Amino acid sequence: MSDELRVGGQGLGNIKGKGASSVKVPKLWTGDYYNEGVGSSHDGLFDKLREECGVFGVFGHSEAASLSYYGLHALQHRGQESAGICVTGGDSFNYHRGMGLVKEVFNNENLGTLVGSNAIAHVRYSTSGESKLANAQPLVFKYREGDLAIATNGNLTNAPAIKRQLEKEGSIFQTTSDTEVVAHLIARSKHDDIVSAVKETLLKVEGAYAFLFMTKDKLIAARDPYGLRPFVMGRLGTAKLFASESCAFDTVGGQYYRDIEPGELLVMDLKTGTLTEDRFSPIKQRAICAMEYIYFARPDSDIDSTNIHSARKRMGRQLAIESFVDADVVTGVPDSSISAAIGYAEQTGIPYELGLIKNRYTGRTFIQPSQELREQGVKMKLSAVRSIVEGKRVVMIDDSIVRGTTSLRIVNLLREAGASEVHVRISSPPFQNPCFYGIDTPSRKELIAAVKSVEEIRQAINADSLHFLSKEGLLTAIGRPGGEYNRGHCTACFDNHYPTPVPDEAALSCGCD
Repeated sequence: MSDELRVGGQGLGNIKGKGASSVKVPKLWTGDYYNEGVGSSHDGLFDKLREECGVFGVFGHSEAASLSYYGLHALQHRGQESAGICVTGGDSFNYHRGMGLVKEVFNNENLGTLVGSNAIAHVRYSTSGESKLANAQPLVFKYREGDLAIATNGNLTNAPAIKRQLEKEGSIFQTTSDTEVVAHLIARSKHDDIVSAVKETLLKVEGAYAFLFMTKDKLIAARDPYGLRPFVMGRLGTAKLFASESCAFDTVGGQYYRDIEPGELLVMDLKTGTLTEDRFSPIKQRAICAMEYIYFARPDSDIDSTNIHSARKRMGRQLAIESFVDADVVTGVPDSSISAAIGYAEQTGIPYELGLIKNRYTGRTFIQPSQELREQGVKMKLSAVRSIVEGKRVVMIDDSIVRGTTSLRIVNLLREAGASEVHVRISSPPFQNPCFYGIDTPSRKELIAAVKSVEEIRQAINADSLHFLSKEGLLTAIGRPGGEYNRGHCTACFDNHYPTPVPDEAALSCGCD
């Protein structure tokens, strides 16, 4: 994808100014107003990576829908295009889904209709698939054993091949979601009980996933055999909670209990009130996504007992050890780079300052940005504090460089505010390969680190110096114990070593699409 962005499959539109000829400009939205349904983070001005989904589940609580609502709020950073909640009390399903942020999809009226003690919920961000209500989750299906609801975070790498085969055999698909492929496999299973059908299905799919399945009397949680996507279990009194991140438990007053193991299948039975710990697969190779620690997860979340904020601070410290530069101030690009910037400052003794301020209220606008405003669009989101950076040698910490366009804009922003030098330090290795496991990434040829050397990137972003954290430094900083390959991380985006077979990148789409 170039700087002429495409959103929702829309191409370039024409705008005619007074006395001017027709000029082609990117159309940055598909609805009535800019950023409809996707909040303020999906604006076409930044080339950050994006997670695709977040899941939340409740078993055995009378206010399951309300808990899910607040849980989804805590996971909003993982998806801003749509949200949904499905509940049951042992009889029929009640569910509501909509396009937009959680606070826009739900209100007192529709939440009041979601009565039941069990719930699964979802926030979604799509990539190549169309952003539409039909793809919003949880998806709800009718099959021979009754109602089935499914919510997932991740991507099934062999879903396109399975879907083509199912279509040849007569299956008709209503969405472009990997989740519907799983539903068809469950429906075709010769097993009548849902647990056996789910096990059989999960053995047929490949890739990264955290699944929540719900019937009228069971709730099932499953994580892929590599543990690529985060998935945790919590408690609230006697109720069981499930979420993509532990921060969601804090929001609802619950407590983190443990991470769901790779290949594990947890079955909650409404009739007996029991939880059964089971497996559909042995652990193949622990490979939690390293980008969760670097960028995606909230700083107050824990993954495998490692706090994200603390891990990012250690990344900043390690980055300082590997690439010290004499400077006057250290600043981080809000928000995910702040922790690493603090660590860099603490290690070097260079003062940490708020040299960049994020505008959190850009929201939506009916005004279509002009070409000039698009070129300066980063100023809608970030402002440099002139009194902090003017005449100073600045170390700018960021978590990653994708295409390089954002880094260039921010470096120039600091220079325009009077910074005498701008030294860029990245708290991850060069991002050189696309992800096939549930993260929105450009193709390999569009990743700047895949086609340019570090020196060429430095020149492209107009920095005085540039350094990336080494992979070894990253794994040391995260701090997970050794003894497993890559200390149990997936680092394919840095080293091209994918833990599972992956198809041609051009043939793959988001698992949530």
